[in-house]
Amino acid sequence: MPSSLSTLRKQYALRSTRQQLLAQALDLLRNFLLLLFLLKYTRKTFRHLRGYGILGSLRLLYRDTYKRLYGVFLGLPFVKERVKADVDKAVKELEAKLVPSGPGVVRHRTLPVEGWSAEQVREELEKLGGMPHTRWEDGRVSGAVYHGGTELSDLQAEAFKKFGVSNPIHPDVFPGVRKMEAEVVAMTLGLFHAPEGGGAGVTTSGGTESILMAVLAARQKGYAERGVREPEMVIPETAHTAFRKAGEYFQIKVHLAPCPAPSYKVHLPSVRRLLNPNTILLVGSAPNFPHGIIDDIPALSRLALAHTRGGTPLHVDCCLGSFLTPMLARAGLPCPQFDFALPGVTSLSVDTHKYGFAPKGNSVVLYRSQALRRYQYYICPDWSGGVYASPGLAGSRPGALIAGCWASLMKTGESGYLATCLSIITARQELETAIRSNPILSQSLTVIGNPLVSVLAFRARPNPPQSLFQLDIYDVADAMSAKGWHLNALQDPPAMHIAVTLPIVPVVHELIKDLEAVVEACRGKGRGGDGGKQGDAAALYGVAGALPDKRVVRELAGGFLDTLYLA
Repeated sequence: MPSSLSTLRKQYALRSTRQQLLAQALDLLRNFLLLLFLLKYTRKTFRHLRGYGILGSLRLLYRDTYKRLYGVFLGLPFVKERVKADVDKAVKELEAKLVPSGPGVVRHRTLPVEGWSAEQVREELEKLGGMPHTRWEDGRVSGAVYHGGTELSDLQAEAFKKFGVSNPIHPDVFPGVRKMEAEVVAMTLGLFHAPEGGGAGVTTSGGTESILMAVLAARQKGYAERGVREPEMVIPETAHTAFRKAGEYFQIKVHLAPCPAPSYKVHLPSVRRLLNPNTILLVGSAPNFPHGIIDDIPALSRLALAHTRGGTPLHVDCCLGSFLTPMLARAGLPCPQFDFALPGVTSLSVDTHKYGFAPKGNSVVLYRSQALRRYQYYICPDWSGGVYASPGLAGSRPGALIAGCWASLMKTGESGYLATCLSIITARQELETAIRSNPILSQSLTVIGNPLVSVLAFRARPNPPQSLFQLDIYDVADAMSAKGWHLNALQDPPAMHIAVTLPIVPVVHELIKDLEAVVEACRGKGRGGDGGKQGDAAALYGVAGALPDKRVVRELAGGFLDTLYLA
């Protein structure tokens, strides 16, 4: 009996010891996990404070808190109903403006029972082409249409006809398209000083896809080579919104670096502070879309090279600069270094369908090396349909567009691009000179930064002469629209810009004359002109600028997109 009791006591003591050890192990594990949690968020907090500073972080906190509280207010039932009613009304007005109606409008919502004759189709195409629109043909549209002339358009139509059924996904079936695509990439690499024997690229459907692919490649590179699991990128606040789109699509945190006056270039100290071990990409523009300003790419190149061992990828967005920016130096015009001649630049996006005058739906993303390009490839080796590989987002692609692009580059040539560069930059300079020195324009408007390429942005002068009132730049935008001009309204700061194209060149004096008349008429008016209904730009940006929570703007924009698909 005593022996059994002793054994039981030993077993109990052993069990108790095991339980204590287990409890200690669990406590140790819990403390370890807590430590990891604290380290992770301490590191995140430190990086945030380093990137934005204490005052900047407090401003962000205030802005986010204000935005959330305003969002709660917008979510109140009676406010929500009122906002919905206003949004629905605005969308209906958009529908009335964009969707044709009336007794003469025939809608085609189903397939015709019997196919039309070719003549019937041609007649309907003629009607559709003749619908009322802003006259880009007369040079009254900023950007949007980068027309290289009737002869080039006819040549592109021939390329379309010859390669209409072609698809680069089948290079054995369409060897000519494969050859043309490779040559388009090679010619574009040559313009941007790709390293000898290196350099690679892919054609895409446009600037957004080129940017998405460059961001994806940088993310995959960071994942594979540095084990980055929470990727971040640093972009100028003026960088094209496609970078923010890429951040949303690919789960990349986006840091916006300020671009302060008077240069409106990205603020390098802010970029430096925002860099951290999770940074997979830096971005600069040559030029940016809003203001036409080229960022300090040489300085960004040095930052990229110094940031991590082997360097952090630096992407230069030259979509809008297209074939103009690389021609500036050749034309004897001022242009800082911005391309692969700088060792830190690892990728570039170039829209051949802009100032390359290729058909719409053409762009190129370029890489310093083939190894970097491979990070954007998608390859599936074990699909039941066979081994599948595609260079980018699309599978099938229109070979006709590649043929049209190749034809455009070959027809225009370096001399042609040089000539168009000179004519477009001269027209932009004339417009800039008028705004800076014209007695009427210079008193009310001021040019943003020091543009070097085709885009000129201007805003209302903040301190006009005492005899004049400050005008509302959105009233100017609406009044120019009433005169038949389609110009771009900007925000943060409120401004307008004009992207000079070949059709604008011969009518730039008419543009200056109308701008002068509009500015003189808008002087001293309050928002929305003389008290009547606000124009589109004044109404939209008046709302957008006043709301800390942008959900109303999102609803309006979503309604606009829905309207585009109303038959």
